[in-house]
Amino acid sequence: MSRGGPSFIDKFRNSLETAKSYAEVWRIVKGTVEFSLGKRRGSMMLFLDDLPLQLGAYHPIGTNNIVLNRTLVEIVEASISSKRVVNALVYNLLLHEYLHALGEYSEVEVRRMVIAVARKCFGEEHTATVIAQKTPWVLLKNIPLEAINAPKRVMQIVKDFEETDKYIV
Repeated sequence: MSRGGPSFIDKFRNSLETAKSYAEVWRIVKGTVEFSLGKRRGSMMLFLDDLPLQLGAYHPIGTNNIVLNRTLVEIVEASISSKRVVNALVYNLLLHEYLHALGEYSEVEVRRMVIAVARKCFGEEHTATVIAQKTPWVLLKNIPLEAINAPKRVMQIVKDFEETDKYIV
């Protein structure tokens, strides 16, 4: 940390607050994991799918894929007008699945790690940390989910999700 300059917490907070795409949030996920755990993995792909609302995202073991619940994100976007909160939700969901992709398969351990990474990189009171501690479904507590009848759409790949500098055959 440079004297008089912004702290790493400020940098992570500002990056997440101003992120405008899944790819930008993804770079923050990777940066916070590398900073806090010293781990990294490349060549991940993101798919958006309409999943049951109790499932935020998943990582099929043995793949480089993360599948994010498009309906859940859209419901939160429609009910909470804060892009900062939506980014914190997406950050938490992607972080959770990235930790699985890094080889941590215990749900209990991954939840603990998500809280630890968020706390270290954003601070105790930040929205990303609060969502990690309370679970992402805290954002749905006042939404009548039984009234939502979202049609199933075709799974969508998020283009330009991860920058790669290598061509793999």
